Amino acid sequence: MAYNRSERLMKLSERLRLYNQNSKIEELGTDNSNSNSIRSKSNRAAVLVCLFEDPQENLRVILTKRASTLSSYSGEVALPGGKVEEGDADDIETALREAEEEIGLDRSLVDVVTVLESFTAKGITVIPVVGILWDRSAFNPLINAAEVASIFDAPLEMFLKDENRREQEFEHMGDKYVIHFFDHQTENEKYIIWAFTAAILIKAASIVYQRPPDFQERRPRFWNRSRQ
Repeated sequence: MAYNRSERLMKLSERLRLYNQNSKIEELGTDNSNSNSIRSKSNRAAVLVCLFEDPQENLRVILTKRASTLSSYSGEVALPGGKVEEGDADDIETALREAEEEIGLDRSLVDVVTVLESFTAKGITVIPVVGILWDRSAFNPLINAAEVASIFDAPLEMFLKDENRREQEFEHMGDKYVIHFFDHQTENEKYIIWAFTAAILIKAASIVYQRPPDFQERRPRFWNRSRQ
């Protein structure tokens, strides 16, 4: 509804819609020019960076804690999302479908505004899809317990700040890099947002707020954008 659309959020939406054009991203979520050869692969996934405004007009992002029974990344914080399935038209549809399956987020409530550069983790090319949830009150979470233990949200700007952040340095084939850990406390639980999910949110926050983080990112080279 129109009354839920603050002027600030509408301006952000307009700016993000131009992001793909300005940054000349090669892999847009709606580009199906080579979809049959790319999207049939099992090594492609998409995640939804779903943003909304709280009553104080601060931007927040929806996150999940993965179920402890899952075979990969069990119990870790993640963005809603998953692997491409046959029939998904594009990366946007993958992200929206997975969010609907995992947390009951009706795709009609999400206004997709841009697709970010892809990341690669453990051989999987992950496409971050950024969407705006104009009316947070219209979203009534329905958690799929087989995949998700809990759902929460966090301030997007926290991923640019040094507060509540830790880091650990690693080395891989001569490449020294840093893994970031962000601590976030809700009313009922303490969450740690780290590694790949943190990297995606640092990137998203940098674009949204148009400034670099207050710390050196030093992302591992093997997370660099895939050019498949």
